Amino acid sequence: MPITEHLIELRRHLIKICVAILVIFLALVGYSRELYNLLSDPLVAQLPANSTMIATDITSNFMAPIRLTVFVAAFFAMPYILYQIWSFVAPGLYKKEKKIAIPVLLSSIFLFYAGVAFSYFVVLKGVLKFFIMFAPQNVLPMTDIDSYLSFALKLFMVFGLTFEIPVVTLLLILTGIVSIQSLEDKRRYIIVGCFAVAAVVTPPDGVSMLMLAIPMWLLFELGLFLSKILIKEEPNPALASVLSDKK
Repeated sequence: MPITEHLIELRRHLIKICVAILVIFLALVGYSRELYNLLSDPLVAQLPANSTMIATDITSNFMAPIRLTVFVAAFFAMPYILYQIWSFVAPGLYKKEKKIAIPVLLSSIFLFYAGVAFSYFVVLKGVLKFFIMFAPQNVLPMTDIDSYLSFALKLFMVFGLTFEIPVVTLLLILTGIVSIQSLEDKRRYIIVGCFAVAAVVTPPDGVSMLMLAIPMWLLFELGLFLSKILIKEEPNPALASVLSDKK
């Protein structure tokens, strides 16, 4: 296909994605305040009895719940979004690649949702408790609703993407970019890299860093384990010739 036809096809899929998000957004926008209340429950539960959330901008009371609703709409539309991406890419794949791609897509959806759920139910509460616990006695915590929304959404995206590590590891090995043996040899550096990445992308506290770095390491090990089960690596020809000469 000419490049113009590819671009037209891509535009068609992007329009479908935008329409799907818009439909879900319109269905949820009437519950935008309830959605924000649900998001803010972990913070409100940690605040002192005489403290509350605040809005420092006159538009924040309206815009923060709307921004959250757009995110939730995209979150629920994720399977359809990935399906549209698959529909655009699939015609250029071989039959063997299509068989691999479908389980990878399904796994990606599940792992992304699992990462967001883990960040909301486990990480968010621990991080908020840590920050509020260390507040000075003469400071009353009153978080701006826009700041809290940005903080929570960043946390969700970081953990949602982090939980894709097993899929990324498997794809890197399948495509031949790296081998199972090379990843095993570099395991200590990868573990250090997990802690370094966690220190950069998470808030400046040890709790959230550990809650991201340890799952990153364990998910890498899971991806490596699945690769050993699903992929049979061909022996290195040079190594095989050396061994045969010794025999």
